[in-house]
Amino acid sequence: MIPSLPHDLITQSLISSDEPEPWETLNPDSTSPLLFLCDHANNRVPKSLDHLGLDLSVFGKHVAYDIGCEKLTRLLAERFDATALLAHYSRLVIDLNRHPGDGSSIPEISDTIQIPANHALTPEAIKTREDALFWPYHNQIEHLLQTIQARGQTPVLCAIHSFTPVFKEYQRPWHIGVLWDRDQRLSTPLLESLRAEPNICVGDNEPYHARNPVGYTMDIHGEHNGYPHVLLEIRQDLIGHDEGVAEWARLIHRHLKQVLAKVDLA
Repeated sequence: MIPSLPHDLITQSLISSDEPEPWETLNPDSTSPLLFLCDHANNRVPKSLDHLGLDLSVFGKHVAYDIGCEKLTRLLAERFDATALLAHYSRLVIDLNRHPGDGSSIPEISDTIQIPANHALTPEAIKTREDALFWPYHNQIEHLLQTIQARGQTPVLCAIHSFTPVFKEYQRPWHIGVLWDRDQRLSTPLLESLRAEPNICVGDNEPYHARNPVGYTMDIHGEHNGYPHVLLEIRQDLIGHDEGVAEWARLIHRHLKQVLAKVDLA
């Protein structure tokens, strides 16, 4: 956790007073044990970083954020009457789902795109980004988990991500991927439930392999704490418009609600 300093002292060198906080909490008064997390919800960059030296068109691409996931997470939080946490800044500034110090935490290049402002950063510059954005986000997750625990409930985590339809000229066939590492309490029954749905292609640890724990959020807050958790990857062309977001919110709600009702997650 970051030091107990006033927020303005931590962020003043990166985020100005007229810019958003590092995160937004939805439904903070919910009494549900379910917590939705959206690490890559937005493509915003602090003004002090001058768009990271990039053309503005880059921020409409998947390298900057998970397309469709903010709206999808908002709808899921509403349908489940659950709390959700949305990140307010781009993964290109610092990736909230990568371990600090990992080469992909503050990428110098992403999907062949050079990120000028991320090259040759000093340890102090890296720490500024971590203290202003990374640790506040993850400390807020800890706070929300402790709040659920204090009610005598076992927290249940669900992370929402999206993926590109094509990667390195490979057409990805999956509509949705269910990612898991060791804990199968949610993933196994959810895979079974989704696979009974006609006309959708469901990936087991696709398009990424969660058993190679590069992801920070589920690894630290789920696996390490022993809480039931799952990461969902939805193909971005399916949720890149409001109609698709609404359709996938209904589908995920239906199947995840059934799983949560049937499975002992304590």
